[in-house]
Amino acid sequence: MAGLQQTNSEKILLSWVRQSTRNYPQVNVINFTSSWSDGLAFNALLHSHRPDLFDWNAVAAQQSPVQRLDHAFNIARQHLGIEKLLDPEDVATACPDKKSILMYVTSLFQVLPQQVTMEAIREVEMLPRHSRVTREEHMQVHHQQRFSQEVSFLTFLLSSCCSKVVVSLTYSIRF
Repeated sequence: MAGLQQTNSEKILLSWVRQSTRNYPQVNVINFTSSWSDGLAFNALLHSHRPDLFDWNAVAAQQSPVQRLDHAFNIARQHLGIEKLLDPEDVATACPDKKSILMYVTSLFQVLPQQVTMEAIREVEMLPRHSRVTREEHMQVHHQQRFSQEVSFLTFLLSSCCSKVVVSLTYSIRF
């Protein structure tokens, strides 16, 4: 049941984000990972509810994702009281941590207006689900690479130890 609740919570949260950022053509949030890495989604979400806080065009024109992320996190801290829980450098990656993004967006959800329409929820249900598989595949490849590195290291250690044992035995036999 907990998995089902989490899925529904994520759908509602994603629906709220999509509904809030609908008028920002540069922003298309389809997940809680890669959709956030350029910093535009965080800024659009803030601007959609509090346009008085900053000039959207100036932020959208900023050169780097790290600058845009830093801007959004600072605005949320100064004006909404949300601590800077994420480092821009950790989010400005191909696949930022989903749980971290969810936690931060949930913090925004708690302080900003929360109206979500059924239409927005239905729209999220129609989104392709391949982004979840991509994350799982990403983690599987990461674990395979790590396992491969560990096996290589163990092989190195064993070969190193075995050659020392052979050298040690040879040395002992000679004397």
